[in-house]
Amino acid sequence: MALSSMTGFARCHGASGPYTFEWELKSVNAKGFDLRVRLPQGFDELEAHAKKRAGELLSRGTVYANLNVKRTNAAATVRVNEDVLNAVLKAAVLISGKVDAVAPSIDGLLAIKGVVEVAEPEGDEEEDKAARAAAAEAFDKALDELVAMRKREGTSLGQILTQRVDEIETLAKKAEGSPGRKPEAIKARLAEQIATLLDTSDRFDSDRLMQEAILIATRADIREELDRIASHVAQARELIGKGGPIGRKLDFLAQEFHREVNTCCSKSNDIELTNTGLAMKNVVEQFREQVQNLE
Repeated sequence: MALSSMTGFARCHGASGPYTFEWELKSVNAKGFDLRVRLPQGFDELEAHAKKRAGELLSRGTVYANLNVKRTNAAATVRVNEDVLNAVLKAAVLISGKVDAVAPSIDGLLAIKGVVEVAEPEGDEEEDKAARAAAAEAFDKALDELVAMRKREGTSLGQILTQRVDEIETLAKKAEGSPGRKPEAIKARLAEQIATLLDTSDRFDSDRLMQEAILIATRADIREELDRIASHVAQARELIGKGGPIGRKLDFLAQEFHREVNTCCSKSNDIELTNTGLAMKNVVEQFREQVQNLE
């Protein structure tokens, strides 16, 4: 299965009878899946269809779906509400006898709320039904385009993630071969430090100090961490090769990578090994950031 990004965009136009419409879909990163639909009046029933189809094809990401609809070749009608107009004129006559004012103008009368009524054209039920069906089909096309774009981005993400995993493996092998991580080297450095302390004071028990040195040397070995990093590298490659919605699993692996690399850095008492650990930590962070975009 192909990898998919959680980000994408798609637009689809359509027409049916007197209606023209346009779907616009945009998806962004999210922990789960959520579809937020904006529909014009009369097209509300499409929300159930949109959520069903999107839920079948997408598992993560917030998708914003917006439908714009226009009706052509149908002009609104304007009429004067004579009952309201007569009432206004009657009131004007009553007032004119009590106050000194000019007679109301035509445009003034028409501006009074309720005098002029604008009626939208009545819709045809069969035309409306056909328009909703056509809009549903257009949504499916827009959704397919969104899925295709997310997969294209997912392919690019897969290549980047594979590169980062390769870099982590290379740095882990460099740490593996670092002379400073060998138990003998660690013991030698500790022995040198102990010898310096013994030279400056006779209050230290040399046997006890050597036992402590051996214990510290054992704790400083990063063999276990390197083995786990190698295991995580293998798992990451397997998941990327398998594809599908693996974002959560890779995010967990990124956390495990980070934990092991941090331990390597904390155990290191060699400058070369520390620098290798810090470089590996940087690559792991880059890996984690890219994983956040993956479905």
